[in-house]
Amino acid sequence: MISADLGKQLESYIQQLVDTGRYGSKSEVLREGVRLVQDRETRLAALDASIMRGITDADAGRTKPASDVFSRLDAKYRAMADKAEKSA
Repeated sequence: MISADLGKQLESYIQQLVDTGRYGSKSEVLREGVRLVQDRETRLAALDASIMRGITDADAGRTKPASDVFSRLDAKYRAMADKAEKSA
């Protein structure tokens, strides 16, 4: 079992969540909080791995010229704007 001093503000907030019926117990609130932290950490790890793959690709010369990328993006967003204009 874990015991933690959360401070008055967090204790009060947790109690409010329980009192309003949003959660059944203080433990339920804390479990949900830990699950949210786990989810965020998992997403951050995936993002870090993606960034590292990109850096590795760039270091190995597996890149595209910026002008090609920007031309493609410009065409894409112009087409989206034209479509939105026609449907308005």
